[in-house]
Amino acid sequence: MAQMLMYESLREAIQEEMERDPRVFVMGEDVGHYGGSYKVTKNLWKRYGELRLLDTPIAENSFTGLAIGAAMTGLRPIVEGMNMGFLLLAFNQIANNAGMLHYTSGGNFSTPIVIRGPGGVGRQLGAEHSQRLESYFQAVPGLQMIACSTPYNAKGLFKAAIRTENPVILFEHVLLYNLRQEVPEAPYILSLEKAELVRTGTDITILTYSRMRHHVLQATRTLVNEGYDPEIIDLISLKPVDMGTIAASIMKTHKVLIVEECMRTGGIGSTLRASIMEYLFDELDAPIGCLSSQDVPTPYSGILEEMTVVQPEQIVQAVKKVLRSSIA
Repeated sequence: MAQMLMYESLREAIQEEMERDPRVFVMGEDVGHYGGSYKVTKNLWKRYGELRLLDTPIAENSFTGLAIGAAMTGLRPIVEGMNMGFLLLAFNQIANNAGMLHYTSGGNFSTPIVIRGPGGVGRQLGAEHSQRLESYFQAVPGLQMIACSTPYNAKGLFKAAIRTENPVILFEHVLLYNLRQEVPEAPYILSLEKAELVRTGTDITILTYSRMRHHVLQATRTLVNEGYDPEIIDLISLKPVDMGTIAASIMKTHKVLIVEECMRTGGIGSTLRASIMEYLFDELDAPIGCLSSQDVPTPYSGILEEMTVVQPEQIVQAVKKVLRSSIA
């Protein structure tokens, strides 16, 4: 095991896959000589050259379309959005091309592409740099979406995403790049469709992902000290959702709280609530709780920004509220 920051584990995943498969290459703004906006590709151009670390113009729709075409010919491109919000400029290419080409071509083409980059609400990055694109892309047919939350799962998920034949969007949170954890030195991959049981418990199931995993763990320390026993699941796979793991937990606790950084309207939490109500309604002993970001553009002001995002103390109060409303 080696201590590693999350951006380092992502870089190691790229290097291992580029070494293993000559079809893998990276393209995006400043991914080559500069090493990426958060240094995920630092120094890789020295090892693999400028044809496998392609610095592109500031034209997300163009280079994303180029990457999709390359994937159709058998290459395995990794597209970095300098900020995930910029990839909205390539929404047409991602939705109408990457997500649909395998189906609209009758299976003649595949688009094994990974689209990744920093996203989520940072610290005073402003509205355009604090996007949560999972709400935009979850309705697009043909796309897989995963969200890493630790150096360990970041590396294993990234490697698996590069190897799959499906187009994958990998969400990395801008505030988790310097998170440190022990990571196995031997190569490994993780399932793209499996949630992680972070903590077992009996009182309530808390469903979360990305940065909110760490807010939930912080809140859990307070809850445990007060005698509560929550079970925590990191969704990891946002599309498709691992309903098997979720169902097994809810059938044990019979109460649910969803904690997300996504917007409340049309977010991941909305989809989860609908699925739980459809398939697990009879297992519930209380209304489903859901904590989401406010439906407003993220303010630049640090104080206002904090008010728009779920905080650990809100999670503590929400858990208590769900448990108080239990009919059991």
